[in-house]
Amino acid sequence: MKILLPDTMPLSPALPEGWEPVVVDARAEIPAEHRDARALVVWGPSRRHLASAASSLPDLEMIQSLSAGIDAIEAAGFAPSVRIAAGAGLHSATVSEHALALILALVRRLPESAAAQERHEWSRELGGVQELHPADRITTLLGADVLIWGFGEIGQTLAPILRSLGATVRGVARSAGERSGFEVIAEADVAAALRGTDVLVNILPATAATRHAVDADVFAALPDRALFVNVGRGDTVDQEALRTALETGQIRAAAIDVTSPEPLPAEDPLWDAPHLLITPHGAGGRPVGADARIAENLAAHVAGRPLYAEAPRG
Repeated sequence: MKILLPDTMPLSPALPEGWEPVVVDARAEIPAEHRDARALVVWGPSRRHLASAASSLPDLEMIQSLSAGIDAIEAAGFAPSVRIAAGAGLHSATVSEHALALILALVRRLPESAAAQERHEWSRELGGVQELHPADRITTLLGADVLIWGFGEIGQTLAPILRSLGATVRGVARSAGERSGFEVIAEADVAAALRGTDVLVNILPATAATRHAVDADVFAALPDRALFVNVGRGDTVDQEALRTALETGQIRAAAIDVTSPEPLPAEDPLWDAPHLLITPHGAGGRPVGADARIAENLAAHVAGRPLYAEAPRG
């Protein structure tokens, strides 16, 4: 039995007896000689690759995504009998690092310092004697109120890092409660929480329910000193509303690692929004522990057990 592995990263998972690994081009159609594959690992696939897999792998039983998001896989049209597992947890450390970098860049005004450096200007506004907690700006994470919308594995990895730097951290999820020692508020109550939020971090996945979850109403509810960071999915944010919020001063600054569409077209006006830092979807890009996850889930599949991070199928 074959499991198809992508050529976009080196992989060498320990496989159950009787399984053969085959490396295929993740941006091309599935070769005819491998259309008897029973399992597929997906990392950095093209639409062409996914469409080919959906239409030409009649014996396919399981897909292991190495990405935390599986929206492209679900949209490709695989049969409902195919089990799909997300790469939840494989990017928790790296995305948390990037989110922290974006937050600190905004808090410490690194884009403004970079611009001053280009002008060969020693900015006395950015350096020297500073007020710790000015009314109109977040200058430190000490005492800052951080709200993480989408409190899954990445959010629960990021939260203690922010807490260690002095922030008060809460999560937002579908239902209220406590996760990993942090208060979690329900999405239905997020509007009230936004009014006192200094830093809003979006880690929402892309689903029909989360499309434009962060919209004009969200930006209007935030204080004008607030910072916004998106390391979730671009489609979860109304980008026109984000641009307007920055242009009108509804929020102080933003940093985003994802856009809709991707790549962001060169002519898109979002590029020129003031006080906006854009990185090109670089937060993840390197799944940590991929071999172990593939081995774990393939063994679970063979044994008829639930998969880790298995998506419900209709």
